Amino acid sequence: MVRSVSDTTMALVLILWTLLVFCSGPAVAELKRIDQPTKSDGSLSLLVVGDWGRRGNYNQSLVATQMGRIGEELDIDFVISTGDNFYENGLTGVDDTAFEESFSNIYTAKSLHKPWYTVLGNHDYRGDVLAQLSDAVRRIDPRFICMRSFIVNAEIADFFFVDTTPFVNKYWTDPEDHHYDWREVSPRETYVENLSKDLDSALRESVATWKIVVGHHTMRSVSEHGDTKELLKSLLPILKAHEVDFYVNGHDHCLEHISSIDSPIQYFTSGGGRKRGGECSGRTPTCSSSSTTGKDSCRCD
Repeated sequence: MVRSVSDTTMALVLILWTLLVFCSGPAVAELKRIDQPTKSDGSLSLLVVGDWGRRGNYNQSLVATQMGRIGEELDIDFVISTGDNFYENGLTGVDDTAFEESFSNIYTAKSLHKPWYTVLGNHDYRGDVLAQLSDAVRRIDPRFICMRSFIVNAEIADFFFVDTTPFVNKYWTDPEDHHYDWREVSPRETYVENLSKDLDSALRESVATWKIVVGHHTMRSVSEHGDTKELLKSLLPILKAHEVDFYVNGHDHCLEHISSIDSPIQYFTSGGGRKRGGECSGRTPTCSSSSTTGKDSCRCD
């Protein structure tokens, strides 16, 4: 009889433990961190490019040539890619020749043989995401460092790379004729909640002089896509709370610099890695300026 009671008690404990695990809500996990050395004087130089993967077409090769020249002049330490790394539909697998044809064979300048810290864009999610995240492509070209979300610690600056595509409703509710690779992301609500908590925690812990958040999608934009309302709702309050200096993105195929009037945040779009699309035409009603060329800025509420 004692043995039977003990077995029953153990079974109840296991059931309660299972309920606690599933009902206690998402846990906060620590984002992976990468240490990036500065120059001997403590400074950093870098380039930012997005929306580029076209096998050299649509001016991608021309942009790459100029990047190599500027990279040499600035003696850059690394490159940031703001996503949409392989058009139109990401990589088909780890053996997809698009990786070399759009990356390794294009960015050949010596100055660009530095780490490329990379986020995923919506076009990348249309292919085999796990291939782009895999060690297999890094064995082909070690420069390519792509994770869903991660942090680059560079002493004077912390760079927080955020996977923004899962935040955007339309990719889930109205994918049109596209397939999105949601492996390791679904269920969406849990993923987005966890990532938001992870970012909030990491920003709170940061003691760097500069805090820079990088994502694919626009947060503020006067170009083709305009503001991304899901990011304004879910991520912008976190950025404001922790006094982030810059939010850097791609998605719009041009250059933009937008200044906020209610926080220190500066919004930079760098999505001109190849074919230019859309005009900076003042579509966003909260902006007081009608256009931006990458040199000028537009102040937003």
